[in-house]
Amino acid sequence: MSRFATQLSASLLLAPALLAVSITAQAHQAGDILVRAGAVTVDPHEDSSGIKSAALGDLGGSATLDSDTQLGLNFAYMVTDNLGIELLAATPFSHDVGVSGSPAGLSALNGKLGTLKHLPPTLSAVWYPIHNSSAFQPYLGAGINFTWFFDEEVSSSAEAKGFDGLSMDNSWGLAAQVGADYMLTDKLMLNAQVRYIDIETTGHTELAGVGRLKVDVDVDPMVYMVGLGYKF
Repeated sequence: MSRFATQLSASLLLAPALLAVSITAQAHQAGDILVRAGAVTVDPHEDSSGIKSAALGDLGGSATLDSDTQLGLNFAYMVTDNLGIELLAATPFSHDVGVSGSPAGLSALNGKLGTLKHLPPTLSAVWYPIHNSSAFQPYLGAGINFTWFFDEEVSSSAEAKGFDGLSMDNSWGLAAQVGADYMLTDKLMLNAQVRYIDIETTGHTELAGVGRLKVDVDVDPMVYMVGLGYKF
């Protein structure tokens, strides 16, 4: 057999092994650190109590919050090939807070109440069920969230109606997610994820002639993120 034929035969015999090593190198392994960044949207699915006054009781109506998109960051450490610990972080989200559905006698209170910002750091355990020979790595996660509300401000239009001051209680709650990484190279990946966060808060404000008001809100947002990741 010629030297060329011998080399060709050896290369063909080694090719499957080399391919397997290449594919395996793309997957997550114990000790890997994953850093992901992308656009993250918080979309509240709020369920609000009526607006309550200590003096007058339930005034009806409800609180509303709009969606916002910011820069999202994920940091994950792979404890084993299939199990990791992940932290979700982001730049501060900003939301408009409104009043809607007030009864006829109080309908003038409807409209924009103010704005607020929040940060929702979430720590989760994530499980990758597919063997690490696959470049496509879906995962499931569950964990705990802390939501910090700050920079609450009453709008000028609400001030004209007699509102004064706005505050929201911070929240602890559970979180769950599904997501997937697709390895573009041994280090670079595409990522997409969807998560649900249990956020419950109570808002407070003052209304001239009525006094202190409060409203209980289950914010319960869906959180969507698409971005790129890098494995160290």
